[in-house]
Amino acid sequence: MKKYEYISPCHFGLEAVLKREITDLGYEITNVDNGKVSFMGDINACARANMFLRTTERILLKVAAFKAETYDELFEKTKSIPWEEFIPMDGKFWVAKANSINSKLFSPSDIQSIMKKAIVERMKSIYKIDWFQETGSAYPLRVTIMKDEVTVSLDTSGESLHRRGYRKLTSKAPITETLAAALIMLTPWNKDRILVDPFCGSGTIPIEAALIGARIAPGINRSFLAETWSNMFPAQIWEKVREEAHDLKLTDVEMNIQGYDLDGEIIKSARQNARFAGVDHIIHFQQKDVAELSSSKKYGFIITNPPYGERIEEQKNLPNLYTGIGKVFGALDAWSYYIITGYEDAEKYIGRKADKNRKIYNGMMKTYLYQYMGPRPPKRN
Repeated sequence: MKKYEYISPCHFGLEAVLKREITDLGYEITNVDNGKVSFMGDINACARANMFLRTTERILLKVAAFKAETYDELFEKTKSIPWEEFIPMDGKFWVAKANSINSKLFSPSDIQSIMKKAIVERMKSIYKIDWFQETGSAYPLRVTIMKDEVTVSLDTSGESLHRRGYRKLTSKAPITETLAAALIMLTPWNKDRILVDPFCGSGTIPIEAALIGARIAPGINRSFLAETWSNMFPAQIWEKVREEAHDLKLTDVEMNIQGYDLDGEIIKSARQNARFAGVDHIIHFQQKDVAELSSSKKYGFIITNPPYGERIEEQKNLPNLYTGIGKVFGALDAWSYYIITGYEDAEKYIGRKADKNRKIYNGMMKTYLYQYMGPRPPKRN
């Protein structure tokens, strides 16, 4: 079966997590770059990556790579690509996104227009028609030009993979599902350990933890754009990957996952989102202030995304908030806590330097994952 190279974008700073996921799926890594990991695989790999990868935003099928310093060069090299191998006669195709960094060709709109014309010219010569109805499936293209090196890819996912299909209701500043999953996977947490998110908002971190613990594939309740590409992907490929996802699910798993928030309405939203995800029976949500958090149990985990003053009027409350967080979390005997925040004075007011500090970009916002690691529980006989 023919092999393709796939490109998986992710949050800056989380490339190692995604690399591990892809390797665990059984695919060969070809490149790791800022905000993306590339790997080789057949068409089955595309379906499985869309279904099972928790930390990537989408799966891009790499069509071509070449150097272009002029628009004429861009046109001719785009035209020379065998588009008929990817796009059928009735396919709807366009350059959905174009990025250019440190390159002579820098106008996204010009890049998009010229490449569309070049593809049309190629398709006209192959299909022997002058007009394309574009009434069939959608084939959106993504183009990146870095130092005059052009990479052309087809977006196989469609809607971003962080949209699992369960989050119908959100809080004011929700963390994305892909970032939440990555935060959990950066810790030693497993389904046998307690996990608490005292600033759970619409429930994303607890829900992603429950999905991981129950081995529920992140894409199990959604569709993917490439499912409509019958010219490349036989329907049975998608049927097989869904069957694999259902076979992996743990139906009788028990976990101790808790989500708290001061806002009672957002807790209702979190419960509803958990129902949509099929994990409401696993998670306990409750309206509660972080100051009320306590536990007699040991070796638990806190993974949380507390407020960090997105609005100016909130910033004056942050010293007291993070001082309180430090007192409450510090009183939990032998617990580990992982705090992602954009507040640069977090360690100062928590009152303890983190064991590890990882920089992660949440979109364009620089955040820090402060990692406070408790002791491991004793081994069971």
